[in-house]
Amino acid sequence: MSMVNAFSREDFEQLSEGERALIARREKVLGPAYRLFYEKPLHLVRGEGVFLYDAAGEPYLDAYNNVASLGHCHPRVVEAITRQTAILNTHTRYLHEGIVDYAESLTATFPEGLSQAMFTCTGSEANDLAVRIARFVTGGTGIIATDLAYHGLTSAVAEFSPSLGESVTLGPHVRTVPAPDSYRHSPEETMEKFGRDVRAAIADLRRHGIKPAMLIVDTIFSSDGIFAGPKGFLKPAVDAIHEAGGLFVADEVQPGFGRTGEAMWGFERHGISPDMVTLGKPMGNGYPMAGIVLRPEVIAEFGPKARYFNTFGGNPVAAAAGKAVLDTIRIDGLQQNALDVGRYLMDGLKDLADRHPAIGDVRGAGLFIGVEIVSDPATRSPDAALTARIVNGLRERRVLISASGPRANVLKIRPPLVFSRANADMLVEALGKVMAAAGP
Repeated sequence: MSMVNAFSREDFEQLSEGERALIARREKVLGPAYRLFYEKPLHLVRGEGVFLYDAAGEPYLDAYNNVASLGHCHPRVVEAITRQTAILNTHTRYLHEGIVDYAESLTATFPEGLSQAMFTCTGSEANDLAVRIARFVTGGTGIIATDLAYHGLTSAVAEFSPSLGESVTLGPHVRTVPAPDSYRHSPEETMEKFGRDVRAAIADLRRHGIKPAMLIVDTIFSSDGIFAGPKGFLKPAVDAIHEAGGLFVADEVQPGFGRTGEAMWGFERHGISPDMVTLGKPMGNGYPMAGIVLRPEVIAEFGPKARYFNTFGGNPVAAAAGKAVLDTIRIDGLQQNALDVGRYLMDGLKDLADRHPAIGDVRGAGLFIGVEIVSDPATRSPDAALTARIVNGLRERRVLISASGPRANVLKIRPPLVFSRANADMLVEALGKVMAAAGP
């Protein structure tokens, strides 16, 4: 499986001499495993707010990078990191108010019961830790994830991240289920089918002598094609894993921190209560920071027997960055902005869909939107080739998005939470022009 929206060597000759030279240097020293976005890769040198700037000083509207969820180089976060770096940065085996203040602020944003936090540097590490805890608590090893999920890059987590491609082998203890497809199934079917598929996966694990440990779900199904509704469709699956003695892990690395607009955390939209919630990416607005929020009873036995330590996880600078992110979301009303601007953007995209039959579906929540591109609206046949042309056409108009889904035909729109209505207009206008140039 090739990476969606990846630069290919076939595109090499269209680049400038300087770009070809930089790519050659990069490949020589970084090796063959890394990938670049777009047919014509971007050479970025600066970011500010919702814009990224290339080496020629040209601005690009960033409607994709959710790591800098407050916008690139947010001054409040930059100041917090700079100030704390000049005072102290060490690990968590010394007393320090920073990590306690941050953990209190973070857990206060969760429903009652999810009241303890553990910190890592990356979402991959957070999900790796979740696996360790789930196996310890349940005595099982079985893991259920969705067909094209991405949960991280550690050895343990890569085994249940099918989006890494066929060359990355899934673990024998892993079962995958189709993501809910609200475009091709009715709300009633979507509600029923996902729970039924999870129950079938549990049964198959047991048939092979494997005790279920956990169900892990990215609560907006980012890699699977972005599915936000109908609300509540996760509940039957969560009930199924609990009945089987396993835990439910909500991976909020992408939908969390107010992005869905309606709630601070994506799982809240479904009226469910996870056993563990994994966090990452936007947690430090670019500073490497991630972690888990969990129920005290889940960690009660694991903690004393297994201990946990991460040299950089939860260090004073990370805590300062994380606190600045939470403060900014609250002070600047960014969750509400995600809701308001997200609805406005969805309306604009749906207006485009009325004029362009290749837009089969517009879906999402807040500032996380998927636009499904099809060759035939009647059959809902995916059109990956047109999707690639749209993504690269927008890049040429200096608007950045990417693509997603098992058929590589879903436009993935995920701008910073500070995105404005004017920014949304820019995106919709550019997409309209690209769609008109690309065909029907």
